[in-house]
Amino acid sequence: MTETGSTNNDAMRLALAGETLPLWVTAERQTAGRGRAGRVWVSDRGNLQASLAVICNAPLAQAGELALVAGLALFDTVRTTMPLVEMISLRLKWPNDLLIGSAKAGGILVESTTARGQPGFLAVIGFGLNIATCPGDLGRSVTALGDHGPAPAVTDVLSVLSDQAQAWLAVWDEGRNFEAIRSAWLARGGPLGEPISVQTQSGLVSGTFKGLSASGALLAEVGGQIQSITHGDVSLVAENGKDDNA
Repeated sequence: MTETGSTNNDAMRLALAGETLPLWVTAERQTAGRGRAGRVWVSDRGNLQASLAVICNAPLAQAGELALVAGLALFDTVRTTMPLVEMISLRLKWPNDLLIGSAKAGGILVESTTARGQPGFLAVIGFGLNIATCPGDLGRSVTALGDHGPAPAVTDVLSVLSDQAQAWLAVWDEGRNFEAIRSAWLARGGPLGEPISVQTQSGLVSGTFKGLSASGALLAEVGGQIQSITHGDVSLVAENGKDDNA
């Protein structure tokens, strides 16, 4: 479609109405796009805004793993469609961001419900990727693929993303093979020991990145102790000592 409020909302509505799944919903522009914690996601023409609705035959407690699954699909899509990707620092940031250097180029929003019946759950995985442009007034570092070389066409990105999402969901195997997802994600994430700060529900903590737990939680060394963080906003700490919240 040309324009919609939110592809995630549309995908959820259609899925709950009984549409055959898996189902992709895309739009050239969103007027009410959002990210985690209700943040606004600016969605202009020339960029990717797409949502995938799927039924997952896994415990609802594992729905959070889909953010890492989707991150792998988005990372590998950019690596496949961007000619100069080997010359740029493409990486994932926990739990759901795609970065070029320390600037955010893409994000993921996973929403889930058991309203369509159990066992299993309905998941809507929203993908946002800055291909042609990115907003310039967010107060944080953002970028677009086109800032780093010839940008791929949105249709090409969507075609590859569909294949990659299907492939990585198959690897996940309804949650039975999350360890393979965890390992692949770590290979595309930041280096162990990288300084980070995390805004958690109980406040800001600073430490170093120590990987992911067996369940996909962020592991951080804080004050000499390893903490497992299941919810929070991660900021990279740049060399100048300032947080670079991508």
